[in-house]
Amino acid sequence: MRSGATSPDRKTLSPLVPLKKIPLEILGLSSSQSQSGSFALILGEKTGNRRLPIIIGMFEAQSIAIQIEKISPNRPLTHDLFKSFAEQMHVAVLEVLISDLKEGVFYSKIVCSDGASTFELDARPSDAIAIGLRFGVPIFTVESVLSEAGIILSDLDENADEDDDDTDDDEDEDNDQPTPKPAEPREPSGQVSLDELTKMLAQALEREDYEKAAKIRDELNKRNG
Repeated sequence: MRSGATSPDRKTLSPLVPLKKIPLEILGLSSSQSQSGSFALILGEKTGNRRLPIIIGMFEAQSIAIQIEKISPNRPLTHDLFKSFAEQMHVAVLEVLISDLKEGVFYSKIVCSDGASTFELDARPSDAIAIGLRFGVPIFTVESVLSEAGIILSDLDENADEDDDDTDDDEDEDNDQPTPKPAEPREPSGQVSLDELTKMLAQALEREDYEKAAKIRDELNKRNG
């Protein structure tokens, strides 16, 4: 999945009934193994067990990491400049919303207020989250995004536990045999069964290889769709 957005136009919020928002938290940030200069940003559902991996660029990953670690750069980054400009214009950021997913591209909005009205700015999720962190605001998404792109851990953990139990039984029968190392999760392909894809997804999650897990998840979604 890639991080993307439409043009950064300012839009006033419509009076339509709002969608139910699901709070997220940042769980990790790791370098991409397949895309040089890219990183996997892992978001987690606060009230559930789903994970949302988003591939972002190096600059945005650095900006997010700097803010998480509370590091003060010698010169302000672009997201620091946005914060300073907004504060000078008496604009407050209220929240970040990952609002949509189209053709593998995530879309998000920065919800702001100038005191008189509330409005939203279209942004890439990586930029929106980097800015949101600087304002200390919550990050949300909607069910449609999590349903399509979220990775559920509970069922996979149960499958992994069952596999571990089988391994333990085998070891009890022959304790002299060395414990084999878990196999590297392979790339998904059309020749792999659904059960094997599920096991590959569990292996990728166990290794915290969220980028590969996202690819396997996409393949599962295609098969189930």
